[in-house]
Amino acid sequence: MLPGLEAAELPADAIEVGRIADAWGIKGWFKVLPYSADPEALFSSKRWFLMPAEKGPKTFSGVAKLAIIEAKVHSNTVVASAREVDDRNAAEALRGARIFVARSSFPTVAKDEYYWVDLIGLDVVNREGAALGTVRELLSTGAQTVLVMDYQQDGKLQERMIPFVSVYIDDVDLTARRILVDWQADF
Repeated sequence: MLPGLEAAELPADAIEVGRIADAWGIKGWFKVLPYSADPEALFSSKRWFLMPAEKGPKTFSGVAKLAIIEAKVHSNTVVASAREVDDRNAAEALRGARIFVARSSFPTVAKDEYYWVDLIGLDVVNREGAALGTVRELLSTGAQTVLVMDYQQDGKLQERMIPFVSVYIDDVDLTARRILVDWQADF
């Protein structure tokens, strides 16, 4: 573990939300590349959990906890400071670290808004009750978001896409882990 970093356990509901790109300035600030265009999860949590980069040099092992002092938008990225990181050298040692926050610390969303991470793994069923697949990922096409689902057909894994817009989405039930859609299996 790097000096100043506290070993920790990853929360059971931890979600990877970004990675540390590099040091920023000389006072221990660091640049963060968020995985979301709207990095509210980074701003709402005052505790970030770090894991080493999957590739490249590793300057620490295990899970470390950071107490975030401040995180803010700067240009097309986020910059942050933490109590445990007090100079440029310490910030540089974190380069490539993966950032996780507890899902429970995400801001509450408005009605009919969802975090993508909450939709992954949900079953998609049409109005007739036909299973259309399980959400594997979501794509942002600029104009709209698209559900990308996996389903089995004739023993082969297939892919189906449905625009995630109100015209096709009747209901999202996170508790039942199901999305009801106006979409036919042969589309």
